[in-house]
Amino acid sequence: MVSKFSPEANKAYFINQYTLFHIMEGKGAIQVDFKNYFDWNDKLIFLDKGQYIKFLTEDFLVRKIEFEQEHIFKNKDVRVLFKHLVSLGYINFQECDECQKYLSDTLLTSPKNIIDVSANQWYWQNPFNANAQEYQVIFDLKDVIDQQFKNHLTSTELVKILGGNDKSVHTLVKNKIGITVKKLVSKKRLTEGQKEIAFTNKSIKEIAYELGYKDPAYFNRKFKKDTGFTPDEFRKTNAFNDKDDFTQELFDLLTEFHTSQRNTSFYAQKLYISEKTLSKKVRQQFNISIGQLIRYEIIKTAKKYLLEGMPIKETAFALGFEEANHFSTFFKRYTKQTPSQFLAKKYNQ
Repeated sequence: MVSKFSPEANKAYFINQYTLFHIMEGKGAIQVDFKNYFDWNDKLIFLDKGQYIKFLTEDFLVRKIEFEQEHIFKNKDVRVLFKHLVSLGYINFQECDECQKYLSDTLLTSPKNIIDVSANQWYWQNPFNANAQEYQVIFDLKDVIDQQFKNHLTSTELVKILGGNDKSVHTLVKNKIGITVKKLVSKKRLTEGQKEIAFTNKSIKEIAYELGYKDPAYFNRKFKKDTGFTPDEFRKTNAFNDKDDFTQELFDLLTEFHTSQRNTSFYAQKLYISEKTLSKKVRQQFNISIGQLIRYEIIKTAKKYLLEGMPIKETAFALGFEEANHFSTFFKRYTKQTPSQFLAKKYNQ
């Protein structure tokens, strides 16, 4: 099913079917499973059943495609789009001409087509620099973790369920994903615990037992170590469906002034709070600094200008850089590629 809608700010939208989100307009951040993302504008986002997405400000316009044909997902190559390992499941929309052609068709006659071209794009992007066989091992392990995380099996026991070589699987995951099998399991268990605490009225003790913890007190201590909050504090501070005026006002200001104002003091004055308070609130809500937020906006606008055909020199001046080479250095530092390389990757795949 295909739909287009303007989501409510700060409302958690839960995923009941494999779903693709194409964010067509908006500003600010999105949140998926308690992680905030600021570079959503050039991506197609794929979400698995049980996940949620939240738009932290108003003004978003989103196309959503829900895939009802379960037989599509029997193809193991498809799961790379939906089975998230360490970050958001996505492909780079600007680099996928086939995706753009498909989504420009208002009829969207065969949703399976977008899955096929997206999977091909994902493998072309090759985010973890692995070959096809290695990816299948990694995602087989992810399936096992999703099924077994409540049982508190050791990482060695989980790998044995795959029937493969214990050492080679551990090494493969560490080398390609950058974290251990044990950490993957812990991340899964933490995320599911956060959902239960934030979105249900279950007691903390009940949640602890459901997640396989024999001692609720140990669950409380571990949860605080991992998040900085006790379970009760986390529940109280995560009013997920409340309107957040601070977030909306901050991103309105960033949208309007990021090309000319880069000092924290400017935004603090506009919000009638101290710099210290602004920095603290941004860190608490987004787990990054106000400076990083400003840089995200600059990079997003730079990509937009460049893709619209604005010359690099003019883009630099439009973004408030005194010299084009200063802009190029800035762009490469935060995107790992020069403006010219960014354009070449888009147009010379």
